[in-house]
Amino acid sequence: MAVEVVYRSSRDLERLFMDKAEADRHDKMLELAELLAEVLQKAVPSLSEQQVEEAGIYMAKNRDVFARAFKSQPDALSELLSPPAPAE
Repeated sequence: MAVEVVYRSSRDLERLFMDKAEADRHDKMLELAELLAEVLQKAVPSLSEQQVEEAGIYMAKNRDVFARAFKSQPDALSELLSPPAPAE
């Protein structure tokens, strides 16, 4: 019988990862998403809890693009407006 090591995200208990680094990245993304959602809720109280959660996760998943946009490259956001390239 083979033994397989898997890692579980502490913030998303249903997701399993084969790599500890990947699980850590996922946890950090979810932590950022949670904080972004709190800020968005405070800034725009009329947004629903689901809307701020979805926006927070979207921004956290695309943090590199947003970081470039905030560092004087606003055209970086155009990457998020283009349809994703088909997977090969």
